Amino acid sequence: MEKQTGVLIIAGACLLVLFLVTVKQKAEFFLNFCLRAVMGGIAIYGINLLLASFGIPCSVGINLLSLLTSGTFGFSGVSLLYAVAAFSFL
Repeated sequence: MEKQTGVLIIAGACLLVLFLVTVKQKAEFFLNFCLRAVMGGIAIYGINLLLASFGIPCSVGINLLSLLTSGTFGFSGVSLLYAVAAFSFL
């Protein structure tokens, strides 16, 4: 009986460690996504101001879709949004 208890305690500790690692990775992914989305929104706002000061009427709206794009792809997502806006401007 003592041997089985030891094996169960070791197995439980291993499962606890695996659970904690999985939760940490998901939390890190979510935090990274949120940070990229916020920074993308700030970048879109700044680029819109910069383009407006030069008189270029090519702007991207800050909405859920643009924040999801910048959160998923980062700065390349912001570049993609402006490429689509510039293409529709032509």
